[in-house]
Amino acid sequence: MLRFDPTNEPPPPRDSATVLFVRPAAPSEADTERAAGGGGTALEVFCVRRHAASPFLGGAVVFPGGKLDAADSECATDGVDERARAFATSPEHALALAVCACRESLEEAGLVPTTPALDDDGVARARAALGSGETLARIFSTTLLGRRLRTSALVPFSRWVTPEAESRRYDARFFVARAPDGQRGQHDTRETTSGVWATPSRMLIAFERGDVLLAPPTLRCLELLRGLSVDEALALAARQALAPICPLFVAGEAPMLVLPGDPYHAIAERRIDGPTRFVLRDGKFVSEEPP
Repeated sequence: MLRFDPTNEPPPPRDSATVLFVRPAAPSEADTERAAGGGGTALEVFCVRRHAASPFLGGAVVFPGGKLDAADSECATDGVDERARAFATSPEHALALAVCACRESLEEAGLVPTTPALDDDGVARARAALGSGETLARIFSTTLLGRRLRTSALVPFSRWVTPEAESRRYDARFFVARAPDGQRGQHDTRETTSGVWATPSRMLIAFERGDVLLAPPTLRCLELLRGLSVDEALALAARQALAPICPLFVAGEAPMLVLPGDPYHAIAERRIDGPTRFVLRDGKFVSEEPP
């Protein structure tokens, strides 16, 4: 899933963005999730499984997202959360990253926040137009005339930079947003092979059993959201530091990825809640605190 080579000359990371769409969990799932320690109505998040042939994170379960496109800066929106400027080079860059997250979610998950809201039929039309090569700016000026992309719904959550030892590197900005009303969510049939609404606990249990692959950033996001309601998740995102988190690969008998705040990392302060390292155990990176 990840290929680390400490001798690798690190390429510059490419800008990318992803969004965690969350909604109240079904009653049958909510009881289990609340048992994880949360209150209120537990949430579920939309996840997709990347195609096994994908060169990066092939076969892994992720949140919809992808690389920033130059055309993302051309789409008119209702603005962006001011905190997004903390992980961008300019207000325009912050807005383009939010547009990127929405565009990728429309393509990979069939979910997109707009005002007025879109139903599944409208999403299908927009998705088809996107698949034919049209930009979001053109889609909103033709197919979705009278609507605007609601990037203000995206709450900045965290920023993860691929370790330097990986040959494909991304500077990924993570957002959290309420699932748009009237949209069920549906994976695409090219970049992803399945999609599901699932509680964080359900995905973490599947990961522990070896049923799914989770990259460390996805794993940490699910760990932080476990047991929370939608409102609590949005509040959590609003409290997070947005400084870049670039794990350092440390080779050894049990290879690991260490985060800022770990004794092995050059940056002393923590930049995200939870354990400061991911240790390779039985073929997967799991969260652990230093001994």
